[in-house]
Parts: sequence; structure tokens; C-alpha cells
Amino acid sequence: MSKQSAPPSYGGQAVIEGVMFGGKNVNVTAVRRKDGEITFLEVPRQDKSWVKTLRRIPLLRGIISLIDSSAKGSKHLNYAADAYSEDQMSPEEYAEQKQKEESKMSLSMMLGVAVVGILSLIVGKLVFTLVPVFVESLLFGRAFDNHALHTLLEGVIKIVLLLIYLWAISQTPMIKRLFQYHGAEHKVITAYEHGEELTPENVQKYSRLHYRCGSSFIILTVIIGVIIYALFSWDSLTERIIQRIVLLPVVIGVSFEFLKFTNSLREVPVLRYLGYPGLWLQLLTTKEPTLDQIEVSIASFNRMRELDAALEQQHVHSAVTTSSPGPVKG
Repeated sequence: MSKQSAPPSYGGQAVIEGVMFGGKNVNVTAVRRKDGEITFLEVPRQDKSWVKTLRRIPLLRGIISLIDSSAKGSKHLNYAADAYSEDQMSPEEYAEQKQKEESKMSLSMMLGVAVVGILSLIVGKLVFTLVPVFVESLLFGRAFDNHALHTLLEGVIKIVLLLIYLWAISQTPMIKRLFQYHGAEHKVITAYEHGEELTPENVQKYSRLHYRCGSSFIILTVIIGVIIYALFSWDSLTERIIQRIVLLPVVIGVSFEFLKFTNSLREVPVLRYLGYPGLWLQLLTTKEPTLDQIEVSIASFNRMRELDAALEQQHVHSAVTTSSPGPVKG
């Protein structure tokens, strides 16, 4: 691939025993099954026109992108989890479990997988935002009256809790493998961006850290949150909590724009350091993958690009057919 033209910016996420990659027209997940076979979930992207419009509005596009990725990603996460469960059980046990699941009126059945994914995102964001408020208030609420210092300590507590949480879950075998697939996802994207032929051996030599990772977004929301929250004072814990909830969309929107800004400057020798906090966090959220895991990531990426190109060609053909002029009347 020529390095003269910039390659498209692709993104993805790790799933249980696999990787999902998102293209312009399709999202593809590849998972390694117990028998060694790689299977795929291929879901065409069907963005509504109003979603595409909102994605172009600064500040708002960050919130829309986060909600959209959570809604679409939940289907791929469920596919990987279901495949993993099937591999861990006998056919009889798996069939019995599926029958039990289908007989229950679960939240996913009532609301849909996408809605559950969005609700999980919202609940997670609120918990991660509000728990440090309670901890800081409990430890330092009566120590001094400087609101900016309280906000700074809140941010420090949030980072400490985040690091402890990520370190703790990374010690479990399943999450460690998930983080390895996260590293494999990053390596494939980086190798592609460098014009490298995508073989496991070629991809393995690249870094498992990547500027556009969602981990960078997480740490940015903490840093940006400290700055934004420090602009407001409060008179009670209740008022402080309400402020955090109301300002959370603002923090997400500003963080998204700042992340895009730092990504655009990553080749500038000095300014590229703006993205380093996110890269440091990835030392926890990624692990060095094996060649087999990289193979799965490559399979997902190649399948996504193959389908993306085919769907793009269909769209072009459809547009040409639709816009073809009628016969000339003499």
C-alpha cells in the first residue's frame, strides 16, 4: 500500500476471544472458537440521516459517537460471549441454557440489546462520576473550603480508583486475554497505517498502544472534568452531585474534541505529548498478544475491509443507477 495517501481511520474493540472492527459500511467481529476455527459476525452499518448530521456537530458528536458505539458494540459483545459459552458447554447443556434464556422475559428481550448497552454505558458513567464525589466528601469534606482543591482531589481519587479497578480485573485470566486481544487490535491498526503487509509476524513488531484508543478518552474525561468542575462552586453535597450529572455531557463532549485535537498533533514533536496520559493508561488496558490472537485480529480487519469495499461498490452502483438520465426526447 502506498504511503503517499493517508489510509482511512479504522477503530475497533476487543471481545471475548476476538476482535471487532468497524468500517464505513459494516462492523465485523471475528472470534476464535474452541476447535481453532475463526467465525464471524457481520453487521452492516445503517446510520440514520439525523445521526450522521449530529456526528458533524462539535461537542455533540462526542456524545452521539459514544452512545452509538455502545449500542452497536453490545451486539458484537453478546455474539462473542454466546460463542464462548457454547464452547465451554456440551451441546445438551448449551441447548438447555438457550432454552432457559429464551423462556425468560429478560431486560434485553424487553428493551433490545442496543438499549441495554446504552443503559449500561449511562449507569457506568454515573457510577464512575459520583463515587469519587462521595469518597472525597467523606475524606476531605470538612477539611477546607476551597472548591477547586476539592475538585482536584476528586479527580485524583477517580484516577486512583480507575487504576486499582483496571489492575484488579487484569489479574483474572479472562480479562487478561481480553486485554491481549485489545493489544492485537491496536497492533493491526498501526501496522495498516504504516503500510505493512498484515501477517502475524509483521504485526507483532508494532506497539500495542494507540493514540485513538478509548482508554485515552477515559483518562481525558477525568482531566477535563477536573477543569470544568472547578469552574463551579456548590453549597452542599446534593448540589455538587447534581452539578456532576448535569455537566457530564459537557465533559464528554469537550473530552472528545480534545482527543481529536491531540490525535491531529501526534506527529508534532512537542505537542504529541498531550496524548501521553492515554497511552500510559493503555499499559493497563492492553497486554502483549500472541501470534494466534493477532491472526484473529487480522482476520476480522481483512473481512471488514473486504465487505466494506463491496458495500461501497454497491452504494456507488446504486447511486449511478438512480441518477441515470432518462431517454432523450426529440
